[in-house]
Amino acid sequence: MTADGPLPELDPVIHAQARLRVVAALNTLADGDEMAFPALKELLGMTAGNLSVHLTKLEDAGYVRITKTHRGRTPVTYVALTKRGRLAFDDYTKAIRSLLDTAGGSS
Repeated sequence: MTADGPLPELDPVIHAQARLRVVAALNTLADGDEMAFPALKELLGMTAGNLSVHLTKLEDAGYVRITKTHRGRTPVTYVALTKRGRLAFDDYTKAIRSLLDTAGGSS
């Protein structure tokens, strides 16, 4: 608890390290842009299975949109951060900053 009230809550969906990395990577894209699954997997250095599990959690929360399509005969999966996901990430980063400010401010 701080002088201004209770400490901020951290979104448990985003707080998991792997999901935080996914959301942070997608947040670097322009609003509405998407990234191909293999590019995201390579960028984060994650296995396909591990990334899929975390994307499912983020998709269930409404934070990412998964689009499966084809490029010719080749299936392609795209991932994009939703508006809700972008807002959740903004709220999360504000909460982290607030916690850090609180931890460093009382000497």
